[in-house]
Amino acid sequence: MDKSGKAYWKAVLTLVAQILAVWFIVSYGAGILFAPELNSINLGGYPLGFWFAQQGSMYIFVALIFIYSYLMGKIDQKFDVHEE
Repeated sequence: MDKSGKAYWKAVLTLVAQILAVWFIVSYGAGILFAPELNSINLGGYPLGFWFAQQGSMYIFVALIFIYSYLMGKIDQKFDVHEE
């Protein structure tokens, strides 16, 4: 694999690692670890920790799909491997 190919895969794997880190923080952190602290804040009449565990994480996950798609397109254009 040439230097450009290695740089491309490094960029892709970095993006995936960042997306997975956000996914982990939201799902495990906000929904489980930080729930007692977040429960002191109410959102729509429900404790914020409960909201993240039940609703908020789904919104974040859908947003991550769109963010990944957008950033992956940028990486593909940067390395000139995008589709027309």
